[in-house]
Amino acid sequence: MAGRPRPQPHSPSSSTRRRERWLVVLGVALHAVYMLSIFDIYFKSPIVHGMDPVPPRLSAAPAKRLVLLVADGLRADKFFEPDERGRYRAPFLRGVIEEKGRWGVSHARPPTESRPGHVSLIAGFYEDPSAVTKGWKANPVEFDSVFNQSRHTISYGSPDIVPIFCSRVPHSTWDTYPHEYEDFATDASFLDHWSFDQFQGLLNRSFHDVKLRQLLLQDKLVIFLHLLGCDTNGHAHRPYSSIYLNNVKVVDQIAESMYNLMENYFKDNQTAYVFTADHGMSDKGSHGDGHPSNTDTPLVVWGAGIRSPKFLAYTEKPDDGFRFVDDHKHDAPTPQDWALEGFERVDVNQADISPLMATLVGLPCPVNSVGSLPTQYLKLSKADEVEAVLANTKQILNQFLRKSQLKQSSSLYFKPFKPLANYSSVLSQIEDLISERDYETAMKHSEELRKMALAGLHYFQTYDWFMLMTTITLGYIGWMVNLILHVLQSYTSFPAILLKKAQLYPKNTSMKVYIGGCFFMCLSSIILLLEKSPVLYHAYVFMTIFLWTRIVHNFEFLKAVWREFSNMPFKYALNLLISSAIAVLVLEFLVMSFFDRKIYTWCFLVLGILGSTYVAFFIEASPALAIYIWLACWFLSVFTLMPAEIPENNNLVILSGALIILIAVASRWANSNCTSFWLYLTRANKRDSQSSKLYFAQVILVAISSIMVWLSTSHRSQNRELHSLHQLINWSVAGAAMVLPLFSPPSVLSRLTSIFLGFAPPFLLLSIGYEAVFYSAFSMVLIGWIFVESANLYCSEESGSARRRSLVDGSVFAYEERHLQLSDLRIPLLFVILFNVAFFGTGNFASIASFEISSVYRFITVFSPFLMAGLLIFKLFIPFMLVICTFSAITKIVRIPRLGCYFLVILLSDVMTIHFFFLVRNTGSWMEIGNSISHFGIVSAQVVFVLLLFALTNIYTRDIVVSSRQLTARKVM
Repeated sequence: MAGRPRPQPHSPSSSTRRRERWLVVLGVALHAVYMLSIFDIYFKSPIVHGMDPVPPRLSAAPAKRLVLLVADGLRADKFFEPDERGRYRAPFLRGVIEEKGRWGVSHARPPTESRPGHVSLIAGFYEDPSAVTKGWKANPVEFDSVFNQSRHTISYGSPDIVPIFCSRVPHSTWDTYPHEYEDFATDASFLDHWSFDQFQGLLNRSFHDVKLRQLLLQDKLVIFLHLLGCDTNGHAHRPYSSIYLNNVKVVDQIAESMYNLMENYFKDNQTAYVFTADHGMSDKGSHGDGHPSNTDTPLVVWGAGIRSPKFLAYTEKPDDGFRFVDDHKHDAPTPQDWALEGFERVDVNQADISPLMATLVGLPCPVNSVGSLPTQYLKLSKADEVEAVLANTKQILNQFLRKSQLKQSSSLYFKPFKPLANYSSVLSQIEDLISERDYETAMKHSEELRKMALAGLHYFQTYDWFMLMTTITLGYIGWMVNLILHVLQSYTSFPAILLKKAQLYPKNTSMKVYIGGCFFMCLSSIILLLEKSPVLYHAYVFMTIFLWTRIVHNFEFLKAVWREFSNMPFKYALNLLISSAIAVLVLEFLVMSFFDRKIYTWCFLVLGILGSTYVAFFIEASPALAIYIWLACWFLSVFTLMPAEIPENNNLVILSGALIILIAVASRWANSNCTSFWLYLTRANKRDSQSSKLYFAQVILVAISSIMVWLSTSHRSQNRELHSLHQLINWSVAGAAMVLPLFSPPSVLSRLTSIFLGFAPPFLLLSIGYEAVFYSAFSMVLIGWIFVESANLYCSEESGSARRRSLVDGSVFAYEERHLQLSDLRIPLLFVILFNVAFFGTGNFASIASFEISSVYRFITVFSPFLMAGLLIFKLFIPFMLVICTFSAITKIVRIPRLGCYFLVILLSDVMTIHFFFLVRNTGSWMEIGNSISHFGIVSAQVVFVLLLFALTNIYTRDIVVSSRQLTARKVM
């Protein structure tokens, strides 16, 4: 693809076409297989089975029973801060903090949702990443919990939470309210009362039921009340509403009632109480991400086995580098309005609460727990405290040893976690220190061993990452090198140059290369089979070896190309380096744009200046064209500053209809121009007498669609339904409009204007706001791209032509594609930019939920998920189809092979694919995790997506006729 002074004609052979079909099939298979790799890398379950529980060797359990109260969706600040009158919303629990127990903030790890939060609290580990494949609902893998270890568990609450932990626990008594109770239109605090009332009723029944009373009087009893009111009221009314804030008072009253009920029933002071929340609530009434309003939840612990309040003056401590799972600092200052600075605050990670609860009732920590026991809450002797921490350490160490054992049993070359190579001697040393009653040193060693065991768990969770990521990355690089080789061999002048210089490589080595590739495949397959690797591991390795085998097969050609490049003048090498650097820089900006749409604003502000400057000074075209390019780019730059959630504004939709007609009139005027570069776009054929009628018919359809936007919306807003006549007209206008471009004149500007008018009615009828104006701005930029390419070609042909030849109306000659040049890289690069603008110009294509369902209400209002989703997706595809049509027209104008440009587009997209491969997340909110997967999926799927759009738009662009200073060409694809 190196620059050559004189472009040569190019016509692909049948063998090239056959090779390209196989290359496309290979690309589809590769991207499909490699897309699955993220689930083997990022979303592999951390849970292992086969470990034995480790009961703490305590002299006596601190408590006989445990009460866990979880106020779902309760924010820490709303719980601790006073109301507008200066009164605290939770007077009972505040009294507990000041007089009876300990307190702190529990830090939740995103996704801050109900299921992950309760798994963390009760089972002690953070949500299984593989649950993303099941929507975070079902248990992808069974796990241990405090409820499993208990002698009996009693639980009441939500049908979405309680069954997760109790449905398969035989020693449990539980019940849930119906889903219908979760009504967002009411005050949901009654749900909290329901849970308490059920437990109170159970205690009342025990006075007449001997077996039930015996069950309640046994030790290791766990009682769990799930209080959903704050979560439901937060979603429905926001966390600053009076209903939500009153619900904080309700959960405090239930905590007080529960305490009084338990103490009056048992009368033995052997009950421990834990009050906390699974997650908070944002000001918008949502949760899921890592904002402090979602991750910070209150923790109040009191009762048997809990230390009394510790009074101390707050002193600012230096940052010790420790971070909680939500990335908050260790010793964060307590807000002054909480008025709790004098009471020691002990913050914990949410998973730390599980070993705390287990230790309180003398239970082993759940075997899958990764929580660290917060000893500052426990009132234990020094010996018992060390034994509790040691049991917690052994439980985490057992997970590490089990993972190490499983990996070693299936690895030919096992790499152990070296820091824990002598773990047994460390355990022996801790036991000796306990025997010598050196509890302080034993505690220090236990905590260090626990920390190293947690690091070891992470080591084995990511054990295969290096191999898999290296294989996938090498595979993508091999695929891109194969694309470059194909483009060089099939679409550039290199093969002809090398043939003249007799530098073509011999073909008798190809068999040896492929035999070598098969040998490596067989060897890798044997190794993977011996290591009991999943089937997909074989597919990843086979694909990578196959791609690099093809590269080795073309090694002589690569050497010849390198020699040719080496012999070129320095300016060609410099141009290659600069072009490659600019392309990579642009692609990195596009990667950033997936996270911040505003980057496109800066992109088009710069493009407007650069484009107009280039046209004015280098092409020396009409000043009007330079001004048009500048205005079109700056007009489009506005839209990525607007919110992704499109506000409804029908006046903008109607105004856009008028703007579309105005643009079509201007294009019609340009179509009648017969000077300079306009000839490429307008004079390929004689004027069709029917073209004017077709043009006016399309303009009328755009006008009708604008009127129907107003009529349909007005009638629906008044009568709450879509008029059947309006529905019929809308469907008919949209359908007819998309057929008419097929009958338009085949000259470039006429056909593209007709396509622009043809897709305008369905887009307007599917629009609710500013996205309708985006359609016009986007089309103006696309037309400007064609103008610039035509002007550039006109000037290059004018300067390179020794003689002047006039265009003859109706002259049509054989279409000849020229070879690709380095400068042609601008066309696929601009295509990738505009294609991504179509993705994110008016929303977040990565999440279809970001598009408003009311867009389809002018076509259908009766719920039909497939038809509604189809209409919505069709609306999103319309800008892509405009880009593809423009791209096809430009490849004909400059006479370069469209399929060659397609391979360059895939090459550029895969540079982004590799970047997104490393940006996939398995932590964070559901949206953050889902978006990272969809970003990777979107760019991976472009090999198929773009090809399908090429096929769809080919019915509009296949007979486009292009003029030249030397010839008029027609190509039927």
